[in-house]
Amino acid sequence: MRITVLGAGSWGTTLAVLLAEKGYTVSLWAHRPDFSRELASARENLRYLPGIPFPASLHIAEGISEAVVAADMVVVAVPSQAVRETMQLLANLDLNGKIFVNVAKGFELESGKRLSEVICETLPSLDRSQVAVLYGPSHAEEVSQHQPTTVVAASSSRETALEVQDVFHTRMFRVYVNTDIVGVEVAGSVKNIIAIAAGIADGIGYGDNAKAAIITRGLAEISRLSVAMGGDPMTVSGLSGIGDLVVTCLSKHSRNRYVGEQIGKGRSLDDVTGSMNMIAEGVLTTTAVMKLCRRLGVEMPITETVYAMLFENKPVEEAILDLMTRDPREE
Repeated sequence: MRITVLGAGSWGTTLAVLLAEKGYTVSLWAHRPDFSRELASARENLRYLPGIPFPASLHIAEGISEAVVAADMVVVAVPSQAVRETMQLLANLDLNGKIFVNVAKGFELESGKRLSEVICETLPSLDRSQVAVLYGPSHAEEVSQHQPTTVVAASSSRETALEVQDVFHTRMFRVYVNTDIVGVEVAGSVKNIIAIAAGIADGIGYGDNAKAAIITRGLAEISRLSVAMGGDPMTVSGLSGIGDLVVTCLSKHSRNRYVGEQIGKGRSLDDVTGSMNMIAEGVLTTTAVMKLCRRLGVEMPITETVYAMLFENKPVEEAILDLMTRDPREE
């Protein structure tokens, strides 16, 4: 099994190391040539995952086409808004028999498509049965240190999901299987918006009651959107739903929770994101999901409130008051 990982951020690097430690021959591709040279020279990712050395079987790819042609499995770990652009670089390649595993979370901003849809649309020679996603509560900082982690491999093809499970599963990285790729992708993406809301509550200084309310009602929003898009309502109770939602809303490692916390403390969105070393996917996901819920007629008041605070300059206290004083209703 030869595996190529596209994207050398903290998560892509972590998965490349995990797979190389299992004994696979792994190529790690970075978008910027200067960064590739830095990775090859240092034999670790000093920018995004310092202190984790590369195993001998992890190689730095010089070109994306060569790395993908030589691979049996391709892991897509680029930022969500770069998925289409990256896949377009592969459009003329022979992809017969290759499995693509997307690990980026979000929706394409312009189209509102799930990222597995973007991959299939951009690579028409790829059958949807060749595409899977790997989602779940899995901070790179902990996985790279071999801390216990559970995730889910989802594909419309059970055989593909099982193969991804077999490839990634280790003693400390437990992989489950699900065929509801729609529900897994929706849950794993929208949770980043709810994490921003949870961070805002932290920044304001609210306590456990507020955090519990955001997580619980946020899960209801995720479920409504997932069902409207064709997902199984039970999926939100799994690892990509409640599991990833809890860890992203609570963790010190969560970039999305951090963005919200800083907004709650009074900083502007541009100031916060401009000072960050890595991307908080929930920011652009908020815009994409607002378009989706309006088009589909799905009620998502927490998402709407986060959008108003991030992009309409609505004061935090006013936004929270409006959210809390909506007309009472049944749960």
